[in-house]
Amino acid sequence: MHGTLGPTAVQIDPAILYFGTPVVLIGSTNDDGSHNLAPMSSAWWVGWRCMLGLGRNSKTTENMIRTGECVLNLPSVDLVAAVDRLARTTGSNPVPPRKLYRGYRHEKDKFGLSDLTALSGETVSAPRAAECPVQIEAKVAYVHEMAQDDAIWRGNLTAIEVRITRVHVHPGIMMEEAPNRVDPDKWRPLIMSFQEFYGLTPQRLQRSELGQIPEAMYRPPGWQPAL
Repeated sequence: MHGTLGPTAVQIDPAILYFGTPVVLIGSTNDDGSHNLAPMSSAWWVGWRCMLGLGRNSKTTENMIRTGECVLNLPSVDLVAAVDRLARTTGSNPVPPRKLYRGYRHEKDKFGLSDLTALSGETVSAPRAAECPVQIEAKVAYVHEMAQDDAIWRGNLTAIEVRITRVHVHPGIMMEEAPNRVDPDKWRPLIMSFQEFYGLTPQRLQRSELGQIPEAMYRPPGWQPAL
């Protein structure tokens, strides 16, 4: 038997299960044509698809379902203050009761509040955030209503699957002599873990066996991004 057993795990009942994921600033378009920008961290990617976990009463959810598009702006650790200025704000007016209970307030100009710069998307009309090192344009593919078997949560949670249509990155995080690769030694995403902000360590922990696979091998033969 290799290794030793760790401490015995104990059963707990946490209110949230945010063990640590990158922060995403979702850019979307309000019904009056103005920009909305909302921080979230329930996102994960597979290939050129992303799944976003959102509240059903969120202005971002409303905008994405109505327009069928968004931009996933990924802030780096040095944008933490800008992201935090958006905390407990919502584009919804009036503020939904559950958000009001948690101290949220309505804010119309999210870009102005965060001091971030809105850029036009190329394949979508939703806004990019110029200061974010990664800006991912996407279109809604499917909307999955979550917790349909739970009388309390039913109707309150949704998972939106989006397909990526274009990716923009700052040159400073690119891998040298590899124009389509982000350098993980340069990219420092902002991480949220149990409602607190964190970043990655400056060095890799150890050599990764998966890291020995060329990234190009993950593309299906003949694949091209669909607009």
